[in-house]
Amino acid sequence: MSDYDFDLFVIGAGSGGVRASRVAAAHGAKVAVAEEYRVGGTCVIRGCVPKKLLIYGAHFAEDLKDARRFGWNVPDCDFEWKVLRDNVLADVDRLEGLYKNTLSSHKVELISERATITGPHSVKLSSGREVSAKYILIATGAWPALPEIEGAEHGITSNEAFHLEDAPKRIIIVGGGYIANEFAGIFNEFGSHVTIVNRSATLLRGYDEQIRDRLMQISTMKGIVFRFNAKMERIEKNEDGTLCMHFSNGDPIPCDTIMFATGRQPHVEGLGLESAGVELDDKGAIKVDDYSRTSCESIYAVGDVTNRLQLTPVAIREGHAFADTVFGDNPRTVDYDCVPSAVFSHPPLAGVGLTEAQAKNKLGTVKVYTSDFRPMKNVLAGREERALYKMVVDATTNRVVGLHMIGPDAPEILQAAAIAVKAGLTKQQFDDTVALHPSMAEELVLLK
Repeated sequence: MSDYDFDLFVIGAGSGGVRASRVAAAHGAKVAVAEEYRVGGTCVIRGCVPKKLLIYGAHFAEDLKDARRFGWNVPDCDFEWKVLRDNVLADVDRLEGLYKNTLSSHKVELISERATITGPHSVKLSSGREVSAKYILIATGAWPALPEIEGAEHGITSNEAFHLEDAPKRIIIVGGGYIANEFAGIFNEFGSHVTIVNRSATLLRGYDEQIRDRLMQISTMKGIVFRFNAKMERIEKNEDGTLCMHFSNGDPIPCDTIMFATGRQPHVEGLGLESAGVELDDKGAIKVDDYSRTSCESIYAVGDVTNRLQLTPVAIREGHAFADTVFGDNPRTVDYDCVPSAVFSHPPLAGVGLTEAQAKNKLGTVKVYTSDFRPMKNVLAGREERALYKMVVDATTNRVVGLHMIGPDAPEILQAAAIAVKAGLTKQQFDDTVALHPSMAEELVLLK
């Protein structure tokens, strides 16, 4: 008999926590997972899944217009935000049910309460129940950060965007990262007047400069307004419910909704980490080693709460590796090299490996190949929007060290191409591959 109630107690039933729970249980561990809100975490409940469904909905705005050039007698169509919103939220409910079924089918006990760590092997539930575990896994994710300005309480974050009563007529989106640019594209297609306010002069830091410049160019053509180097001062709420954002270095902007997309902070507040000696880094994230172990030998952490790479597939791999290491007698780590990522903007962009600037800093001499073209569909539709594909090659070895693209279906194309970059294939091997014609993806093997 074990000295503990559980072999593993997981705090947080998001992507990383659910995967770790399921795999640990499959290895024979007695597992419980506590979740204070809903099963599925940020990605399923209030992140990438419902957001992608909104993006699909937004694409119809352009597709319906383009259809006329392809012979379809499409009438002028009205958009009903509430229909899409409610259908998206219903699908979130469906997915949450699937996640619950996964835990149940693996005999993982789901505890719908907040759990607080009280020691290296103990947690206390909000009901007052005390539970002991040989190992504790923290998988509480991250939470939207809010700027410290007067009137910030009048704004929303991406969490609340899925529950708006109506699509706003005028929206300010604060931030320059992927969340800001994705929601800017979404609301712009729904007919909102969108202004992106960014405190710096850079959008999408970390992505290739040419690709992000192309996104800004296209977004501007679509009517999205950008204000850079903006110093927010305060937000004022008017008697009619509208808002006004004031700046110390520019004219105020009136709007109906303000959405903060100013980054995400590890969700550690009130977890009781100090009671077990779990250390945080200078950004408030839980410090872990290569095997996701914290400074407390019996406590581990995976996902966004560790601030390694805030991506759902990474959290899933970390959770799986943890379970295999601790319960599967198969110690292993996660490889963070060459992780592909995408921004589901309008149009989407995606990248893997080194940007041109990173490659020059790291390798010295590089070769860069680009294809700047108008997709066939855009040509017939009369759309001036151009795609841009970029390949970064180590000039010494001819190895492809980075691929970056913006255009229709860029993330779908890049996923397969990322395998080639991860495998260390050369530019010649891309050239030796026969093109699949006519397709946008063929540009990757035709770069000169």
